[in-house]
This record gives sequence, C-alpha cells and structure tokens, in this order.
Amino acid sequence: MTGEGPNMKNYEETVRTFQWDIPERFNFAWDVVDRWATDEHRLALHWLSREGEERKFTFADFRRLSNRFANVAQHLGLKRGDVVLVMLPRRPEWQVVMLGLMKLGIVPAPCTTMLRPKDIEYRANLAEARAIITDTANADKVEAVKDTCPTLEHLILVGGERSGWVSYEQAMREAASELVGVEKTRSSDPALLYFTSGTVGGPKMVLHNHGYALAHRLTGEYWLDLKPSDLHWNLSDTGWAKAAYSTLFGPWNMGATVFMFEGGFDPEQTLHLLQQYGITVFCAPPTAYRMLVREDLRKYAFRLRHVVSAGEPLNPEVIAVWRETTGLSIYDGYGQTETIILVANFPCMETKPGSMGKPMPGHEVAIIDVDGNELPAGQEGEIAVRGHPPSLFQGYWKNPELTARTRRGEWYVTGDRAYRDEEGYFWFVGRADDVIISAGYRIGPFEVESALVEHPAVVEAAVVASPDEVRGQIVKAFVVLSPDAQPSDELVKELQEHVKNVTAPYKYPREIEFVKELPKTISGKIRRVELRRRELERKKK
Repeated sequence: MTGEGPNMKNYEETVRTFQWDIPERFNFAWDVVDRWATDEHRLALHWLSREGEERKFTFADFRRLSNRFANVAQHLGLKRGDVVLVMLPRRPEWQVVMLGLMKLGIVPAPCTTMLRPKDIEYRANLAEARAIITDTANADKVEAVKDTCPTLEHLILVGGERSGWVSYEQAMREAASELVGVEKTRSSDPALLYFTSGTVGGPKMVLHNHGYALAHRLTGEYWLDLKPSDLHWNLSDTGWAKAAYSTLFGPWNMGATVFMFEGGFDPEQTLHLLQQYGITVFCAPPTAYRMLVREDLRKYAFRLRHVVSAGEPLNPEVIAVWRETTGLSIYDGYGQTETIILVANFPCMETKPGSMGKPMPGHEVAIIDVDGNELPAGQEGEIAVRGHPPSLFQGYWKNPELTARTRRGEWYVTGDRAYRDEEGYFWFVGRADDVIISAGYRIGPFEVESALVEHPAVVEAAVVASPDEVRGQIVKAFVVLSPDAQPSDELVKELQEHVKNVTAPYKYPREIEFVKELPKTISGKIRRVELRRRELERKKK
C-alpha cells in the first residue's frame, strides 16, 4: 500500500494518491513480525501482571516463540484451514499462539474469557473447531461441554497441567525454535475468525483473510498515528476484533511497542498506569473515557501525545472535558468486526466533536438509500462501502445467504445509519433498527443518550422507541443514575428539560425509567432490542 506516510500529513492528498498493494502471498507473522525481528533489540511487548510482575518481549522473542508453537500445532496434527478457539486473557501467550497458528495457515478464532460453557459449546460447534487453547482459570468451562463438541480433538492448557490436556509450557519446552518446510499463505487464504457480538440472535462468525492483517497498516499509521518509538496501550479484551485493530495488527505493522496490562479496568488505576509507564498512544472504548473524565485528570503528568476511541460513538461533552483537562483531543473512529476502521477523525485534520470523521483512505464510503443510491449531504441513510477492499471480510463463516444480505448492488451495507454534512464529515444516527420515528420525526438514539449522560446525575443511558397511539412511537429513556442521585419525578422533569436545552426539543424523552443496569451483549454493547421488546410487551398489557 502506498500513501503519503509515514503517518498522514494531508488528508485530501493521501486519499487522492492512495493505492492498495496487497501481494499475492502474505503472512503477518512471517512478513511483519519476523521482519521486525531482524533487529534483535526492538521491543514488541511490555506486559504487566495484576500483581505487578513485568515482562518484556522483543520481536525476535516472538519470532522464536511463535515458531515453537507452530511446531507444537504441527505435532498435534493441526493443519492449514483448521479452526482453533483461542480463549486467553491479556497475557503474552495470546500473541504467541495467534502468530504461531497464522504461520501455518491454521485459523485462530479468538474468544473472550467471559464466555460461559454454553457459549463455548455454541462457538466450538459452529466453527467445527479442532482445538481450544485456554488457561487454568477457564478450563472448567471447557471441561463442562467438551463431550458435546465432537470436532474438538485437542485441549491445550496455559499455566498448568491437567489430565487430558496438553501442557502449553511443556510442549513449548520440547519444540524447536525454527520452523522449516512451511509454504507461506496467500493473501486470500483464510486467516482468522471473529465472533460478532450481535444484539439480535446468536453470534455470527466473521471470516478475514491474510490480506486483512496487512490492511490494518492503515489503522496503525493513519488512525493510531503510531511510530516505532511509541508505547501503545489498548484496553480491549483479546476476544474482540478491537484487539486485532489495536493490540496486534495495527501497532506491530508500525513496529510500535504494545503495553498490555493483565488486570481489568479501574479508572484510577488506569490513569496511574498511563502516567507511570509513559504511555504515548492510548486506545479505549467510550465507556472507559466516560469514567476517566470523572476523575481528577489534572493531577496526572502524562506523556500521551495521541488518544483514540472506538466501539460506539463518543459523546462530544466527554471529548470536551478530556481536551480541557489534558490538552488532547480524542480521535473517534468507526469500524466493525467485518472491517478495519472505515471512518475516523485523523490527527492531520480539524475535528468536529461528535462526528465520526471522514472515510479512511482506500475506502469509498457513502450514505445510501434502500435502492443503493448515494444520498446527498444532510440526508440520513445507511453507511455503505463500495466494492471489495482488502480490509473487508470475506463473508460469514459457511453462511452465504447471510453474507449476500450485506450487499446492495456494488455496496457493502453496514447496517448503521448516519448522514454526511457539506464538508464530508459523517454523523452517526444509530443502528438501522434503532432509529425512532415519532410524529413524523426521525430521531437517532445516540444524540439523546449523549445529552442525557452530559447531566451529572446520569452514568449511562439507553434510548429506544416506545409504542404510542398518537405519535406512533415516542422516545423512551432507560437511565442508570450515579450513586449520589435518587430517582424522582422532579429528576425526570429536570432530565427532560436538560435534553431540550442540549438538542432539538422534539427529541426529548417523553418517558424516563430509572434502572440499576442496562442489558448488554457479552462485549458490553447495549441491547436496545431487548429494551424495545420490553416496551412492546408492556404497552400490550
């Protein structure tokens, strides 16, 4: 791929001159990680355990370790095209396993450690997985369902020994550190499978090829703005595609060092770690930023130079608070499990708080109608990508009918709604089935939710359509309050007036229900479909 690099200096010029250049044969582990490994001292990973243990790994370390694991996989009889579930927490073995499998053309399917036994059973059988790799903390869940997973031949355990399991540590000690006689994968060969965290129905399996890993150079160079001298921290769990974006392919395409903390998210601890370890580039979901800005950010001395957010739209008021207290903008980005970052705010251009930004170079992104026609500025429609860029998924695993439904003529349709302004910036409205039509007005839930969480009493909010005899639908808000706020009719009126003052008055929630928590997918996305179902059932009574 050619562009202006390193890093984008002029958006319009980069878009104009960009050309895809995906070689016929490509393998991220061989062609990127092993290439960086020629410098024996180039640091790839700085890992920190919950207890404070630190371990550092060079790219050369990962070359040797991934070769060892590839030899382990070969010894077990795993072969090109086989699927292996990788259910590991934030620890270095995750990268070792991912790289080792990819070197052989075996297809890793990352899974979050939050899965329950029934989730593991569903995924193992859907993927027809031949093996699963997990740690001692999660082995019992696999044991509970292994007998109902007929294709599951090998259980590999990290961090201990167990009857019927292959010990990762012992197998690695016995394996050679050189890998010979392996033919490099084609760019078009299957590379990895990710499970979507769909808000409707069971998770789908998204298939990417090896060219997708190279396409993430755009993520690393243009959106993350990484350089080889950077120390980059992404908060994502290893089971989500965000880890491919920002823990594996994005930063290592650029030769940057990844910081990985084994523990979970705690706002105060996160801020201390950012300061203590001199993180220079930081990637976190909007939920994390909403909690971070509630802390006293001014008491920290950061080395941060660039911060990004993705996963769901980030409220402009959070961006404003972060900028006021740290001096840095948060560069929001939009992508899917099926893609890389498609639309983003880039460091080289002026940002509009609340906007998704502009299309990633190499991608023709538009707003289209139900017939596949491009819509002009200001008109709401579905976000779509023209053609089949290398960054786009190959399809849903063994489900051509579902894959076909994502195409509308020459367009890949994301299922998300937005509009584009006169300057080419995109503005998110909501999932196609989340949009509320009330008395003829089309209302996106995000803008109302964003206004609500700006109020100091609100921690989280979800907005859905509720049936109404007069208006057809009304805006209904489910609100989680801060610990020091109490539900009351007065607070309902206060929040309604607040929304009217922040956004167009017709968008205010005519009904507000205070709840202790919101229903979410296993990846943390709000299940508005469940809230809509509740409202339909309630209004029928």
